[in-house]
Amino acid sequence: MLWVKAFHIVFIASWFAGLFYLPRIFVNLAMVAPGSVAERERLVLMARKLLRFTTLLAVPALALGLWLWLGYGIGRGPGNGWMHAKLAVVVLVIGYHHACAVLLRKLADGTSRRSHRWFRWFNEVPVLLLVAAVVLVVVKPF
Repeated sequence: MLWVKAFHIVFIASWFAGLFYLPRIFVNLAMVAPGSVAERERLVLMARKLLRFTTLLAVPALALGLWLWLGYGIGRGPGNGWMHAKLAVVVLVIGYHHACAVLLRKLADGTSRRSHRWFRWFNEVPVLLLVAAVVLVVVKPF
């Protein structure tokens, strides 16, 4: 079980690293001057590659988490309300990941009307989600 837990943590950390950096690329894309085609194309390419890689990291992170929960019974049974809250956070992280894909599509095709300031705030969401997940798993407040 410790090997599964260790790799789960590695893949979660890697997944979040991508979710931390991808919106920073969005900030830069939102700030590209009109007519800077090469810069825009380079940033879109970087964002697409990072999204693809981040998605590949999310799959084993989620699979290993399911293995810990369903296979080893971590967080199951009475007195494990923290797991329900953590699973809600996981759903929010998946939703955030999906939102990044949608935003990238809009940025790539030029239909996004979001400002770089909006993307700066959007970039803070995964930090809050990671803090919530870690506190729930470590502290187990309920």
